[in-house]
Amino acid sequence: MATMPGRFETLSVEHASTTDRVAAELRRAVFEGELESGTPLRELALAESLGVSRPTVREALTVLVAEGLATREPHRGVSVTTPEASSVRDVCRARQVLEGAGVEGWSRATSEDRKRVRTTLDAYTSAVHAEASYEELNERHLAFHVALVGLTGSDRLVQMAETLMDELKLALAQVDRLNRNAHDQADTHEALVRLLEADLIDGQEGARTFLRHHIEDAEVEIIGALGLE
Repeated sequence: MATMPGRFETLSVEHASTTDRVAAELRRAVFEGELESGTPLRELALAESLGVSRPTVREALTVLVAEGLATREPHRGVSVTTPEASSVRDVCRARQVLEGAGVEGWSRATSEDRKRVRTTLDAYTSAVHAEASYEELNERHLAFHVALVGLTGSDRLVQMAETLMDELKLALAQVDRLNRNAHDQADTHEALVRLLEADLIDGQEGARTFLRHHIEDAEVEIIGALGLE
């Protein structure tokens, strides 16, 4: 039997399911502020608005809950997550430990891990200058902070950092949107990396101090901007 020629190799199709597309639209609306913290996400209303079935919406909401962008409560349904001050403070304390360890490990880090810090910063800065969506800015911003933890050379610590960032991303996105200070944030991160790239003992000490103040300021800014107590 003759072998069929590989004549379909150039064909491609986007495999995103309807659930994925609904989740993406809801995610966009959350990051852009169209769905604020505490907004109830009613299955029927969303299904009618998006022109999809309720089971599809239900699956999409499960995705958002897993990502920490939505919260499911018994007898109350699903709503956009509302950050809590205690959680913000706890996450920032954990960040001090993880990112601080990364900064301290700069001189021992591999060239690849050092390069990743610069690469993620450049991607964040480029997104700021391109006036990218708040979702993309958030992704680029948090990727930079995870890259700092990557300087430890520990995959487990990086995984912990990624989990922390998942908890913080909604709050940070809301603050960025309220304050519209992404350019200032990018400049602050650039200053930190320059201290690290000086590769001097004094520079590393300066970077540790800089990072500590940066995270402390972020904690105060998030809690204040969102009116948390």
